[in-house]
Amino acid sequence: MGDAGDARDVWVFCEAAPEGRGLMPVSRELLGLAPRLAAARGVSTAAVLIGAEVDECARECVAYGADVVYAAAAPALARYDDQRWSAVLADLVRQYRPEILLGGATAIGRALLPRVAVMLHTGLTADCTELSIDPETGLLLQTRPAFGGNILATITCARHRPQMATVRPAVLPRPQPDPGRRGRIVVTTVSPDGLPAATEWLRWVPRAGGGVDLREAEVIVTAGYGVGGPAGVALAAALAEALGGVLGASRAVVDAGWLPYAHQVGQTGVTVQPKLYVACGVSGAIQHAVGMQNSARIVAINRDPEAAIFKVADYAVVGDLFEVIPPLLRALGRP
Repeated sequence: MGDAGDARDVWVFCEAAPEGRGLMPVSRELLGLAPRLAAARGVSTAAVLIGAEVDECARECVAYGADVVYAAAAPALARYDDQRWSAVLADLVRQYRPEILLGGATAIGRALLPRVAVMLHTGLTADCTELSIDPETGLLLQTRPAFGGNILATITCARHRPQMATVRPAVLPRPQPDPGRRGRIVVTTVSPDGLPAATEWLRWVPRAGGGVDLREAEVIVTAGYGVGGPAGVALAAALAEALGGVLGASRAVVDAGWLPYAHQVGQTGVTVQPKLYVACGVSGAIQHAVGMQNSARIVAINRDPEAAIFKVADYAVVGDLFEVIPPLLRALGRP
């Protein structure tokens, strides 16, 4: 799309969750933020959906904050395809000219939105942790970790539209839907002739073992490098089990081979937002903090009273986890 021109409105590219479970959580989170950005610009909030069956998700988009839903529907769009979906999304943007286009930093979002940005001759800021509108310029302020997470950089796209960004799941508050909200749904029927593809979908193969679902966990106990080794990891795992939670890990623990990558929380792992986050032996480097700082309650256990993790913790326990955790386990009825 290129230059700013008469671009307006804030768009959210929304993804459907697998197995008919409605919208992906990050799409809901973005729909909760978008109306605030739109209000600051005096424009409307819109969602965009691509797929074969979009009616249910379109209604959910309205409930979470969209004034308008642009839905591209075709059987050929039932499964994600880089070439087809990018062509459809780019065409919708050219037709309706939003000034901001946001999406989740998911597997699909990270593949689709950069491709669309190139097609539209605009920029994109990936993996943002915060978005706001500059009151003086009206530009979208896109904040993300930079230089390995050691600083937070704020980026703007002054001359090209749409301003595009992807946002990591679970860094924004989880909004509540309003089933009574009213919105307009614009369905675009896409002709199969306009959807060439270089790949063919064969079948879906579920991941063996199911993996670790940190993003949906309400309680997470994370082992940091300060646990000292596998014995400390086992102690953190026992606490996680006693609390009915999931075991997390810092990058250093994964790099050391004490836990697999699926457990990693942080900038290079997953971003989480549980009701309770217990950090055991976690130093609190910014790379880790950006992945868990929006947890409802944070408890940190660390021998170092100056540990950075205490700056984001609600409750700080200064002590050796081998002395702190066993009494907790006994209090929870575990040997």
